[in-house]
Amino acid sequence: MKKIFLMVAIIAIFSTKFSFAQTKSHEALNQVLSTYYDLKNALATDKNDSVAEKARVFITKIEAVPHQDLPETQHKVWIEQSTLIKAKAKELTVAKNIATQRKAFEGISNPMIKLVKTINFNSDIVYIQHCPMAKASWLNEKESIENPYYGKMMFECGSVTETLKAN
Repeated sequence: MKKIFLMVAIIAIFSTKFSFAQTKSHEALNQVLSTYYDLKNALATDKNDSVAEKARVFITKIEAVPHQDLPETQHKVWIEQSTLIKAKAKELTVAKNIATQRKAFEGISNPMIKLVKTINFNSDIVYIQHCPMAKASWLNEKESIENPYYGKMMFECGSVTETLKAN
């Protein structure tokens, strides 16, 4: 009887530890997603003067993710995609014009889409949207289109191509 109790206790401790670690990772990943939305919203509303600072915050959130807690396959995807994301986010911190910022943002959006689809960390619904004019996609927290690639010039250009349920 003592052995059974001990085994149950050990299993409970390890499953709680794993669950807590995964929750911590998902919270940090949701902060990354939130700062991504801040970048998207700045570009969609042509506020390129705030993009560099938002990109710095975004990089900080990416670096704060406790990715070691992710399962092996998700960890591998995180390493690959976060490297691409950080490189493009660094370009955003020094870009001088909105066209360059928007091009760098495209290089962030594609790996972010892959991360959200692979790791399934989003605590709210995420809309994957696509602009046929820019031939580019992005993530949005709202179903309504807010095009970061053309801003006010074509604010509502695009469509929802996929809806990812909250996890």
